[in-house]
Amino acid sequence: MTRSLKIFLCVLPLGIFLFAPNNLRAADTFTWRTNDNRISAEIGSWPLPKLLGKVSEQTGWKVFLEPGTTHDVSVKFNNLSLGNALRSLLGDLNFALVPETNGPSKLFVFRTSLHQATQLISPAQSADAGKKSKRIRNEIVVTLKPGANIDEIARALGAKVTGRIDALNTYRLLFDDEAAADAARAALTNNPDVAAIDYNYPIERPQPMQGVLANVPDLQLKPRAPGDCGIVIGLIDTSMQRLGGNLDTFVMTPISVAEGGQTSGSVPTHATSMAETLLRSLQQASGGQTSAKILPVDVYGRNQTTSTFDVANGIYRAINGGANVINLSLGSDGDSTMLHNLIRSASQKGIVFFAAAGNEPVTSPYYPAAYPEVTAVTAGDRQGQIASYANRGDFVDVVGPGSSIINFNGQAWFVSGTSAATAYVTGMAAGLADSRQVCPGDVVGSIRSQLAVQSSEP
Repeated sequence: MTRSLKIFLCVLPLGIFLFAPNNLRAADTFTWRTNDNRISAEIGSWPLPKLLGKVSEQTGWKVFLEPGTTHDVSVKFNNLSLGNALRSLLGDLNFALVPETNGPSKLFVFRTSLHQATQLISPAQSADAGKKSKRIRNEIVVTLKPGANIDEIARALGAKVTGRIDALNTYRLLFDDEAAADAARAALTNNPDVAAIDYNYPIERPQPMQGVLANVPDLQLKPRAPGDCGIVIGLIDTSMQRLGGNLDTFVMTPISVAEGGQTSGSVPTHATSMAETLLRSLQQASGGQTSAKILPVDVYGRNQTTSTFDVANGIYRAINGGANVINLSLGSDGDSTMLHNLIRSASQKGIVFFAAAGNEPVTSPYYPAAYPEVTAVTAGDRQGQIASYANRGDFVDVVGPGSSIINFNGQAWFVSGTSAATAYVTGMAAGLADSRQVCPGDVVGSIRSQLAVQSSEP
């Protein structure tokens, strides 16, 4: 997943601020006018996480706190500007506000350093509401037992079948609203024809690249050696453009599970960037000659998001097309049982998976990277230290270079994030397997050893 350019505003608040009296006071109030960022507050005594949850709820920001940091919030002020309000609310704590060009701003609150602010604070909502917001609310994913008819079941539920993986008996059902989806899920719980019911989770589209300078990889196609595994890398991503030159000889006919993907244009798509990053790494690991191929699978099309159902469908289509290595430079915090079951089953057949750990400095799991069958890749340096923006959870297996420079249409582009790190590691694994004339699964242990996390510090 690519990282957008950021503007950092780092404020180190010092001094003494107004405190409201604890007696004879009205009920606590906290109002944030997001149109002009003017804040009013009258708070008797709030723990810090409650305040930060309110900030996240009212602004839409992602808020990160240094674990173990405590502060009693007791203030009274009216119509303060953003900076002054945060200073009053946070007292002697440090904070940094990081605006994003393609997503919500991030607020880091800490005592020692920004890089220690890794605890993601949830918006001040009920746990149930927070859980619901992560899924596609008017959809469910249903897996049937052999012989059951999804069309009959959908008609009875008043649902529309919008996605099919017939070979897996797995289907995506669309309902009029969330209530109808929840009612259908409850109705199917005891249906003897139903093997499993799952939520469908959105996965955001990766962001575009930035232009810089670079050369073109020099990679030559070699014939497959007798008896080798025939390495095929399933690139589950956006649509992919032609790479140009001889690099297109390493790319198989693309597959699409979504409509309207971009195949032209002056800016490389995310998949195009990942493909060249992967080939550059493959070149290094294989010595410049390889028989490995990339099978692009578009799971986004023209859409700004994909879903765990479409990613599962893309993985299935890639494996059916011969892929024995799967690159997943994408993900979300949605834990899909259906997707995990597919990955587990494929892993048992020798398919290997590499997935991005996510571009937020947290320790919370990110899927599909957090599944045990997947090698979870975060971004960092060659000493195994994790980048300041990258996930550092205990599910992370390896650290890959968090940046890459690719060439597209005669112009160079800068790529950064755990997406690029994942493509690098996937290419390294494919190149090692090819040069050693072994199957990809035989080099995963070596990859995990060579690129192991050495330190949680950036």
